[in-house]
Amino acid sequence: MKKITVTKGQILQGSGELNSKIYFVKSGLLRSYSIDKKGKEHIFMFAPEDWTLADSVSPEAPSELFIQALEDSEIVVQEKKLENISNAEPLVKRIDVLQRRVIMLMSSSAIERYEHFIETYADIVQRVPQRMIASYLGVTPETLSATKKDLYKKSAG
Repeated sequence: MKKITVTKGQILQGSGELNSKIYFVKSGLLRSYSIDKKGKEHIFMFAPEDWTLADSVSPEAPSELFIQALEDSEIVVQEKKLENISNAEPLVKRIDVLQRRVIMLMSSSAIERYEHFIETYADIVQRVPQRMIASYLGVTPETLSATKKDLYKKSAG
């Protein structure tokens, strides 16, 4: 753990970087965000004083989020070490899925969200009612039906 001072606008972590850290804000303000394929920015979370901010990916995976200081800030930087948490893997997986879902809901099309749902939950696609899948994706059941039809056309063509 080390305490550092950062200036407004400073990027602490870029998307795709390895060895992301955990940031505890002593004073100031940080934000985490992603940038979609079209170049649009999507804020994931803000972290004012006494908040912790980190990318949910495991320490050896590339980060998905940018982390930036919105104000001059004093922060404590800590290495991500999962061995300090018993049974950490299920917790890390859960947090990672939640982070990806929020980013996706902010920036992806219905087809992209459905494709991600199929990848993430391949074993439950047939076990969950379509209305619940639609709710999870943030679309109406009618939109889900049209999305599946479009996806089928795309894969068949």
